[in-house]
Amino acid sequence: MRTLAIGDIHGCYRSLDTLASFAAISSGDRVITLGDYVDRGPDTRRVIDWLIDRQAREGLIPLRGNHEIMLLEARQSKQCLKDWLTCGGDAVLSSYGTDRLDGIPNDHWHFLESCLRSHYTTESHFFVHANADAEVPIDEQPDYMLYWESFGNPRPHQSGLTMICGHTAQRSGVPCSVGHAVCIDTWAYGQGWLTCLDVHSGICWQSNESGATRRFWIDEVPQ
Repeated sequence: MRTLAIGDIHGCYRSLDTLASFAAISSGDRVITLGDYVDRGPDTRRVIDWLIDRQAREGLIPLRGNHEIMLLEARQSKQCLKDWLTCGGDAVLSSYGTDRLDGIPNDHWHFLESCLRSHYTTESHFFVHANADAEVPIDEQPDYMLYWESFGNPRPHQSGLTMICGHTAQRSGVPCSVGHAVCIDTWAYGQGWLTCLDVHSGICWQSNESGATRRFWIDEVPQ
């Protein structure tokens, strides 16, 4: 069984669909998505449909990102709605063919509210959206670290596990690995790529909104 992590999707359904085929993702794979499914890219609705379907049929471990938090908070006040719209929320509403939050289907709200995790741990790795405090147990991480802290130059975690995260866009289009931590947000919604990483073999598959693909090892510079 492969353990595959997918970085920040941000509404880029074409990239996601292409990546799933290119990496030959199957029911035998453990797939962890690192959050930020919504905002900025053109097709949040189809991304959420894909995630719901994958979770129902073949198993999926979806994490929560800060953009999901902002979307949920947008229902609480006009200021939160305004803040979310300025961070790419307008593209979300457009993908649903609406200008109102109540135009988003109930099953999508349920997925965003009830099906996302703060983190996930295996025997060798832990997965978070943004970052983790090296001195704090993974189960006790504060929200600002899990969802908002930039990658920077993280120290090895006290658990000895390797951290896989997203959140901090690598505008080079190449994942950032410091050995004990790897950031695979490679700017899918911009001019970068959507990345899938096999955390044990170190193979990266990437696709973009133009339909291009490439494959390389995590310690290589792709051509």
